[in-house]
Amino acid sequence: MSAKPQPGKDNFTRNLVIGVVLGVVLIMLVPTIISKQTKLAAKIPASVSAERGYGIVFNGELTGVPVLDIYEDFQCPSCARFEGTQGQYLYSLIEDKKATVVFHTLSFLGPESVIAANAAACSADEGKFLALHKMLYQTQPRENSGAWTNEALVAAGESVGIKSKEYEKCVNNGTYADWVTNVQASAAQSDVNSTPTVFINGKELDRNAYYDPALFIAAVERG
Repeated sequence: MSAKPQPGKDNFTRNLVIGVVLGVVLIMLVPTIISKQTKLAAKIPASVSAERGYGIVFNGELTGVPVLDIYEDFQCPSCARFEGTQGQYLYSLIEDKKATVVFHTLSFLGPESVIAANAAACSADEGKFLALHKMLYQTQPRENSGAWTNEALVAAGESVGIKSKEYEKCVNNGTYADWVTNVQASAAQSDVNSTPTVFINGKELDRNAYYDPALFIAAVERG
Protein backbone atom coordinates (compact mmCIF):
# COMPACT_ATOMS: atom_id res chain seq x y z
CA MET A 1 0.00 0.00 0.00
CA SER A 2 1.41 3.37 -0.95
CA ALA A 3 1.89 6.01 1.73
CA LYS A 4 -0.61 8.82 1.93
CA PRO A 5 0.63 12.23 0.81
CA GLN A 6 1.54 14.65 3.57
CA PRO A 7 -0.08 17.99 2.61
CA GLY A 8 1.85 20.05 5.11
CA LYS A 9 5.18 18.72 3.96
CA ASP A 10 4.25 19.06 0.28
CA ASN A 11 3.14 22.66 0.81
CA PHE A 12 6.39 23.45 2.60
CA THR A 13 8.42 21.94 -0.24
CA ARG A 14 6.41 23.81 -2.89
CA ASN A 15 6.70 27.12 -1.04
CA LEU A 16 10.42 26.58 -0.57
CA VAL A 17 10.91 25.98 -4.30
CA ILE A 18 8.84 29.07 -5.16
CA GLY A 19 10.84 31.11 -2.68
CA VAL A 20 14.14 29.97 -4.15
CA VAL A 21 12.98 30.74 -7.70
CA LEU A 22 11.75 34.21 -6.69
CA GLY A 23 15.02 34.83 -4.90
CA VAL A 24 17.03 33.96 -8.01
CA VAL A 25 14.82 36.22 -10.14
CA LEU A 26 15.29 39.11 -7.71
CA ILE A 27 19.05 38.59 -7.65
CA MET A 28 19.04 38.75 -11.45
CA LEU A 29 16.94 41.90 -11.45
CA VAL A 30 18.88 43.86 -8.84
CA PRO A 31 21.86 44.74 -11.11
CA THR A 32 19.41 45.87 -13.80
CA ILE A 33 17.50 48.05 -11.35
CA ILE A 34 20.70 49.53 -9.93
CA SER A 35 22.22 50.08 -13.36
CA LYS A 36 19.30 52.33 -14.34
CA GLN A 37 19.59 54.64 -11.34
CA THR A 38 21.22 58.04 -11.85
CA LYS A 39 22.96 60.11 -9.20
CA LEU A 40 21.28 63.49 -9.27
CA ALA A 41 24.07 65.11 -7.25
CA ALA A 42 26.79 63.97 -9.67
CA LYS A 43 29.17 66.65 -10.85
CA ILE A 44 28.92 66.98 -14.62
CA PRO A 45 31.44 68.30 -17.16
CA ALA A 46 31.05 71.16 -19.60
CA SER A 47 28.50 70.78 -22.39
CA VAL A 48 26.69 67.90 -20.71
CA SER A 49 22.91 67.70 -20.81
CA ALA A 50 21.04 65.52 -18.32
CA GLU A 51 18.02 65.80 -20.62
CA ARG A 52 20.09 64.27 -23.42
CA GLY A 53 21.16 61.23 -21.42
CA TYR A 54 24.09 62.98 -19.73
CA GLY A 55 25.86 63.07 -23.09
CA ILE A 56 28.50 65.60 -24.10
CA VAL A 57 26.63 67.82 -26.54
CA PHE A 58 27.91 69.74 -29.53
CA ASN A 59 25.66 72.28 -31.28
CA GLY A 60 22.86 71.74 -28.81
CA GLU A 61 21.50 75.19 -29.61
CA LEU A 62 20.73 74.33 -33.24
CA THR A 63 17.23 73.59 -34.50
CA GLY A 64 16.11 71.97 -37.72
CA VAL A 65 19.22 69.81 -38.02
CA PRO A 66 19.74 66.06 -37.47
CA VAL A 67 20.46 64.96 -33.90
CA LEU A 68 23.01 62.15 -33.63
CA ASP A 69 23.46 60.20 -30.40
CA ILE A 70 26.68 58.20 -30.37
CA TYR A 71 26.99 55.52 -27.67
CA GLU A 72 30.58 54.35 -27.37
CA ASP A 73 33.19 52.83 -25.09
CA PHE A 74 36.78 53.99 -25.51
CA GLN A 75 38.05 50.41 -25.10
CA CYS A 76 35.66 48.99 -27.70
CA PRO A 77 37.50 47.88 -30.89
CA SER A 78 34.33 48.27 -32.96
CA CYS A 79 34.02 51.84 -31.68
CA ALA A 80 37.59 52.50 -32.81
CA ARG A 81 36.62 51.13 -36.23
CA PHE A 82 33.52 53.35 -36.29
CA GLU A 83 35.64 56.36 -35.33
CA GLY A 84 38.14 55.53 -38.06
CA THR A 85 35.35 55.25 -40.63
CA GLN A 86 32.99 58.07 -39.62
CA GLY A 87 34.97 60.26 -37.24
CA GLN A 88 36.08 62.96 -39.65
CA TYR A 89 32.57 63.25 -41.06
CA LEU A 90 31.14 63.61 -37.54
CA TYR A 91 33.70 66.28 -36.71
CA SER A 92 32.85 68.15 -39.91
CA LEU A 93 29.14 68.07 -39.02
CA ILE A 94 30.03 69.65 -35.69
CA GLU A 95 32.42 72.25 -37.11
CA ASP A 96 30.07 73.24 -39.92
CA LYS A 97 27.07 73.26 -37.55
CA LYS A 98 25.12 70.85 -39.69
CA ALA A 99 24.05 68.56 -36.84
CA THR A 100 23.70 68.27 -33.10
CA VAL A 101 26.03 65.49 -31.97
CA VAL A 102 25.81 63.91 -28.52
CA PHE A 103 28.58 61.60 -27.31
CA HIS A 104 27.61 59.07 -24.62
CA THR A 105 30.85 57.67 -23.20
CA LEU A 106 29.97 54.29 -21.70
CA SER A 107 31.93 51.96 -19.43
CA PHE A 108 30.78 48.48 -20.42
CA LEU A 109 34.26 47.05 -20.65
CA GLY A 110 35.66 47.71 -17.21
CA PRO A 111 37.83 50.00 -15.09
CA GLU A 112 39.91 51.45 -17.90
CA SER A 113 36.72 52.43 -19.72
CA VAL A 114 35.69 54.35 -16.60
CA ILE A 115 38.92 56.30 -16.23
CA ALA A 116 39.07 57.00 -19.98
CA ALA A 117 35.50 58.34 -19.92
CA ASN A 118 36.38 60.46 -16.88
CA ALA A 119 39.44 61.84 -18.69
CA ALA A 120 37.29 62.65 -21.73
CA ALA A 121 34.92 64.55 -19.45
CA CYS A 122 37.86 66.43 -17.96
CA SER A 123 39.01 67.31 -21.48
CA ALA A 124 35.54 68.71 -22.24
CA ASP A 125 36.12 71.28 -19.50
CA GLU A 126 39.23 72.33 -21.40
CA GLY A 127 37.47 72.52 -24.79
CA LYS A 128 39.53 69.56 -26.02
CA PHE A 129 37.04 66.69 -25.98
CA LEU A 130 37.14 66.02 -29.71
CA ALA A 131 40.92 66.09 -29.84
CA LEU A 132 41.27 63.62 -26.97
CA HIS A 133 38.39 61.52 -28.32
CA LYS A 134 40.20 61.09 -31.62
CA MET A 135 43.57 60.40 -30.04
CA LEU A 136 42.28 57.76 -27.61
CA TYR A 137 40.81 55.76 -30.46
CA GLN A 138 43.92 56.14 -32.61
CA THR A 139 46.08 54.78 -29.78
CA GLN A 140 43.57 52.33 -28.29
CA PRO A 141 45.41 49.58 -26.35
CA ARG A 142 44.24 46.04 -25.71
CA GLU A 143 41.20 45.92 -23.42
CA ASN A 144 42.03 46.34 -19.71
CA SER A 145 45.71 45.77 -20.45
CA GLY A 146 46.81 48.28 -17.84
CA ALA A 147 47.95 50.75 -20.48
CA TRP A 148 45.34 53.35 -19.54
CA THR A 149 46.28 54.67 -16.13
CA ASN A 150 45.59 58.14 -14.78
CA GLU A 151 49.20 59.04 -15.52
CA ALA A 152 48.87 57.84 -19.12
CA LEU A 153 45.62 59.77 -19.60
CA VAL A 154 47.18 62.95 -18.22
CA ALA A 155 49.98 62.48 -20.75
CA ALA A 156 47.39 61.85 -23.47
CA GLY A 157 45.79 65.17 -22.60
CA GLU A 158 49.12 66.93 -22.80
CA SER A 159 49.70 65.43 -26.24
CA VAL A 160 46.58 67.17 -27.57
CA GLY A 161 47.44 70.49 -25.98
CA ILE A 162 45.92 70.29 -22.50
CA LYS A 163 48.41 71.91 -20.13
CA SER A 164 46.01 72.76 -17.32
CA LYS A 165 46.71 71.53 -13.80
CA GLU A 166 42.94 71.37 -13.39
CA TYR A 167 42.80 68.65 -16.04
CA GLU A 168 45.47 66.68 -14.21
CA LYS A 169 43.61 66.98 -10.91
CA CYS A 170 40.32 66.08 -12.59
CA VAL A 171 41.82 62.88 -14.02
CA ASN A 172 43.66 61.86 -10.85
CA ASN A 173 40.68 62.56 -8.58
CA GLY A 174 38.13 60.80 -10.78
CA THR A 175 36.08 63.98 -10.61
CA TYR A 176 33.41 62.75 -13.01
CA ALA A 177 33.16 59.11 -11.91
CA ASP A 178 29.54 59.58 -10.82
CA TRP A 179 28.78 61.23 -14.16
CA VAL A 180 30.21 58.16 -15.93
CA THR A 181 27.77 56.07 -13.87
CA ASN A 182 24.93 58.35 -14.94
CA VAL A 183 25.80 58.00 -18.62
CA GLN A 184 25.73 54.23 -18.24
CA ALA A 185 22.43 54.30 -16.32
CA SER A 186 20.81 56.58 -18.87
CA ALA A 187 21.94 54.30 -21.69
CA ALA A 188 20.36 51.34 -19.88
CA GLN A 189 17.11 53.30 -19.64
CA SER A 190 17.26 53.69 -23.43
CA ASP A 191 17.90 49.92 -23.83
CA VAL A 192 21.38 50.49 -25.25
CA ASN A 193 23.35 47.34 -24.53
CA SER A 194 26.21 47.38 -27.02
CA THR A 195 28.74 49.76 -28.50
CA PRO A 196 28.82 51.46 -30.83
CA THR A 197 25.15 52.32 -31.06
CA VAL A 198 23.94 55.29 -33.08
CA PHE A 199 20.59 57.05 -33.07
CA ILE A 200 19.56 59.68 -35.60
CA ASN A 201 16.64 61.82 -34.49
CA GLY A 202 15.80 59.24 -31.84
CA LYS A 203 15.74 56.26 -34.21
CA GLU A 204 18.42 53.59 -34.00
CA LEU A 205 20.52 53.45 -37.15
CA ASP A 206 20.85 50.19 -39.08
CA ARG A 207 24.26 48.76 -38.19
CA ASN A 208 25.04 48.13 -41.84
CA ALA A 209 25.63 51.88 -42.12
CA TYR A 210 28.13 52.10 -39.28
CA TYR A 211 31.13 51.18 -41.39
CA ASP A 212 29.88 52.38 -44.77
CA PRO A 213 30.52 56.11 -45.30
CA ALA A 214 27.98 56.46 -48.11
CA LEU A 215 25.18 54.76 -46.17
CA PHE A 216 25.99 56.76 -43.04
CA ILE A 217 26.01 60.11 -44.84
CA ALA A 218 22.73 59.24 -46.58
CA ALA A 219 21.13 58.33 -43.25
CA VAL A 220 22.22 61.62 -41.68
CA GLU A 221 20.98 63.65 -44.65
CA ARG A 222 17.61 61.89 -44.51
CA GLY A 223 17.43 62.81 -40.82
